[in-house]
Amino acid sequence: MSEPVRVERLHQSLLWPLRLLRSGAAQRLRRPWEALQALPGHPWREQADEYTGQADAFHERHYQEFLTFLPYVQRVLFGEGRRPGQAADSLGESGMKTFRRTDVAAVRVQTHAEAAPITLQVVHIDLVFFYDIDCALLNVELTGTGLALPQVQELLYRLGRAYPAGWDDQGHPLHSLWDCAWLDAEGRELARSDARERERFIQHVQQRRAPRVAAHWAYLLQPLVPDMDDDSAAPLRYRQIEYYRMPVMAFLAVDDPTRLSRADFVRLGLVTGAAAPGSQDLPYGEAHLADFEQRYCWDRFWCAQGAAPHTRYLCCGHALVVVGRADAAFFGCRDRGVLAQFRHQHFLLFLLVHFQKAALLLYSDRLVEALRRLNIADPDNVRAFKREIRSAFEGFLRFTHRYWFHEVSEQAQARALYGLLHQHLQVQALYGEVKTRIGDMAQYLETDSIRRQANTVVRLTVVTIFGLVGTITTGFLGMNLLSESEAPMAHRLAVFGLTLLVTCAITVVTIVKSKRLSDFLDALSDERLSSLDKLKSLAAVWRR
Repeated sequence: MSEPVRVERLHQSLLWPLRLLRSGAAQRLRRPWEALQALPGHPWREQADEYTGQADAFHERHYQEFLTFLPYVQRVLFGEGRRPGQAADSLGESGMKTFRRTDVAAVRVQTHAEAAPITLQVVHIDLVFFYDIDCALLNVELTGTGLALPQVQELLYRLGRAYPAGWDDQGHPLHSLWDCAWLDAEGRELARSDARERERFIQHVQQRRAPRVAAHWAYLLQPLVPDMDDDSAAPLRYRQIEYYRMPVMAFLAVDDPTRLSRADFVRLGLVTGAAAPGSQDLPYGEAHLADFEQRYCWDRFWCAQGAAPHTRYLCCGHALVVVGRADAAFFGCRDRGVLAQFRHQHFLLFLLVHFQKAALLLYSDRLVEALRRLNIADPDNVRAFKREIRSAFEGFLRFTHRYWFHEVSEQAQARALYGLLHQHLQVQALYGEVKTRIGDMAQYLETDSIRRQANTVVRLTVVTIFGLVGTITTGFLGMNLLSESEAPMAHRLAVFGLTLLVTCAITVVTIVKSKRLSDFLDALSDERLSSLDKLKSLAAVWRR
């Protein structure tokens, strides 16, 4: 049996989109990260990017990262440009803000009960916010060296799970890690997975109709708490908006990429986990995988030539994996090579597409929640519903004009990967669906408003018509039917009050009966109706 392919260097980056829910004063903030900054004693610190930080921290890889994107995307990712010496303007800041925690240095994982523990180093743990959108993305980047390919396949498959999908007959978590623990710089355990405590997860779903986030992931997000936890009144909470399996990026520098079989590439590209020892069977049927290379592989550099020979990109939307030769200097270069592109340009592509999908799902959730809370018998509830729909419509317009892009780059590689991500995640179709739903709701509100205005105009018209009769009758040629100009003041006031009371009563009755009076006026103007039918229409005004 041949030795398994060695992965000399692994970079694995997890991205978990979450919906933010805010309470109290935090609800009025258009910058959701300000709600985090207001919480005391948390480990998150705002990350000054290389464009606003010290000049010596800005390197060539950041320059190339900036030039990859088109100008309108640059303004979202990096903010507006300003002249040297010009003060920073909050209106020109980047559309996204990153917070980082540095207390977690490593993670110790065990894929199966009988597998040896693996320790991966933490490159960074970030929480990425977006202006005016109640969405945050947790980004965890890990690195390891000297791993066997089956170990890497299992890590990609099992590590990014917010909670176990189930348990086998021995109580082992399905599709998840057997054990996982976050470690500090001295190797002390900070938090550990509780995925094997089956009853706690089952009871949580039974009692709260929401899955329970595993302890080690909940620890990373503190002081944010799950929406359905006991501390549900916390000012900043989060809720799952996508599948519990986190999108993943992976960079694999292997000893010889040509030794990987088609089954190996399928398992990496579709993130299906490792095969049984010694097996080269495909994870799915041959007919299902007949077009795997055309659909999921970008093979522009899958050749023996170039600075990074035999480099292959695999993309299924949920995952973006790049495989190449570890002995190729350009492939592993952190400043100009494929690794630099993977950690900067390609990460931002991955982030943008998954943010777009998460934001669209967020707006869809808002519509569903607004309709679920609607009670047409309660006027205050109806007004709140209208405000929520209008707010969602305004927010969707801002999202469209600020964050929605059909093209992000003119560079062939970036364009191809962005297109693959959009294609597999079906973001374009989701955008069209959400746009239609929000447009339908906005059109309903507009139609309802026009209908109410039309009803008001009808009532005013009826009142005007019937009031016109009395006005002309009493005001004909300036005639006063009763001459009370010489009467005592008290008598004149009494006549005025009585006239006012009768006029108000007639006006109120006319408004109450305005719909039926409008029907009577329509019947009166219809020449096809007989006089008897018109009298019946008049009688219907007073019928209950």
